[in-house]
Amino acid sequence: MIKTKITEMFGIKHPIFAAPMGPFYTKELTVAVSEAGGMGVISHTNLLGKDSFKTMKEDMEYVVEHTDKPFGFNIRTGRMQFDAKKLCRQVPKIIMENQKLKEQCIYALTSAGSSKMLPASKNFQALKEKSDIKHFHVAPAAWLADKCVASGVDGMVVTGSEGGGHQSYEKTGTLVLLQEVMEKHPDFPVIACGAFGNGYGLAAALGMGAGAIAMGTRFIASQESEFHSKYKDIVPPAKPQDTILVTGFLGPIRLWKNQYALNHGLIDSREEKMAEEVEFTMEQLIEDGKHYESVYLDGDLVTGAIPLGQSCGLVYSIDKVKDIIESIVKVAESRLKEASTYIQ
Repeated sequence: MIKTKITEMFGIKHPIFAAPMGPFYTKELTVAVSEAGGMGVISHTNLLGKDSFKTMKEDMEYVVEHTDKPFGFNIRTGRMQFDAKKLCRQVPKIIMENQKLKEQCIYALTSAGSSKMLPASKNFQALKEKSDIKHFHVAPAAWLADKCVASGVDGMVVTGSEGGGHQSYEKTGTLVLLQEVMEKHPDFPVIACGAFGNGYGLAAALGMGAGAIAMGTRFIASQESEFHSKYKDIVPPAKPQDTILVTGFLGPIRLWKNQYALNHGLIDSREEKMAEEVEFTMEQLIEDGKHYESVYLDGDLVTGAIPLGQSCGLVYSIDKVKDIIESIVKVAESRLKEASTYIQ
């Protein structure tokens, strides 16, 4: 068994977290990852015109009915995420009002925006005082990692540009970014994300000082995940070069290379993206959201928006979550034991 600061912080068996995978549903996957000894994470879901707060509340209640293990949730706090402030106010409140949630929901992850929005919530401040919940924020660039530390978060998820979903304009790979962050903040709790899909990656991340890894693409290709079977099926045969960075709703986003992705350019700066956002209409935002819905509902592989990380090249089959985690840990343990023999 691998023991780290992160596994001890959360009381979990294995240093493996599910990456946030909004806007898709992940309650079944959350249960499976937590039951297998990792940390399952409920995604920020706003598909199909549903109320994201109501959905998250229902998903949380479902999770505590199906596992007694720790789990977490994600809120995207970007400028264009109009429901973020409501979630930051209301989610901590429902956790406080439900004893099971208060005991089990101990990982709050914010991403794609400000690390200060959730801590500014009075309900979250009260929850922090009355529970063991820890707040982590996603840092896809070195300067953003500095901001995370300065803002007083409990830890951060350092994610490189190989990862699926939203990324930073710097496009720094995980290997370089993780070294940058660990060199500057060696004692800060860090979860590494982006480019992880096997035990070699876990061993490398732990060797550099991270306390765990987070995986999205590898868990998409699991038997328990709610993703459409056609979405899952593209992962095992995919290669890293089958993904591409394009401009997404909140910034650069890595998608599977299909008709939808190839018809989107890539804006190179935050300033350019903000200028574009001024021109957005609500109709355009709704229309773009439909491309994500079509993947979830119909498995649309042509015009659907399909987040996928370069770690797809490390995935060869669709397996049970328990088997995925145990196989990764087994290889990582072997690599770390061998690495220890190098020191004489």
